[in-house]
Amino acid sequence: MNEEADQAALLSALTTEHFVLQTAYTSTVTEAAARSTLYVMALSSSLVAMGFLSQSRELFQPFAATVLPVVFLLGLFTVVRLVDTGLESMQHLTGIARIRGFYRTLGEEAAQHFAPEQGRWPETESPASRLGALSAFLGTMASMIAVINSVVAGVAVNLLVQMSSPTSPKWLGIAVGAVLALTLTMAFLIYQRWRFSLFDAATRRKPT
Repeated sequence: MNEEADQAALLSALTTEHFVLQTAYTSTVTEAAARSTLYVMALSSSLVAMGFLSQSRELFQPFAATVLPVVFLLGLFTVVRLVDTGLESMQHLTGIARIRGFYRTLGEEAAQHFAPEQGRWPETESPASRLGALSAFLGTMASMIAVINSVVAGVAVNLLVQMSSPTSPKWLGIAVGAVLALTLTMAFLIYQRWRFSLFDAATRRKPT
């Protein structure tokens, strides 16, 4: 009788944990969307203000020199946090998969209803194969914001080159800005892959 009571208590605890993990996963997605929206709105407002001030060189230059670095730092902080929320959501999904693995041990009918093939990542594929795919890194919300933020940095450097040396050819500032944008994008992809590789090492063992 005690064994049946312990089994029922364990099942109740796992069901509660399943619900908590699902709620936590939803909160990470919501936070990522909110942070991305905040950054895009800040960037859009800055660009609109710069557009109004573009007619006055005396006002435009100090405003751009002040706002663009701030927007870039905001984007940098946003990208770092978006990588964290992505890893947190994957951790929650891994916990859900582990609990689903226990559900399969409850009987033959449970094994059929909670089969790995009917679940989601990481039951349908190994963490290594998922994280090794290029699309897994390029399709994240962090990658989207990182690319936009890299372009912001490139444009800021382009403006800086043109303001510091008005007689220099325009292609010089564009080239320097483009190189910086590509460099920052590659640096982010390396950083993101490194962070995901740490998670991959921790979850390499597939839930049963």
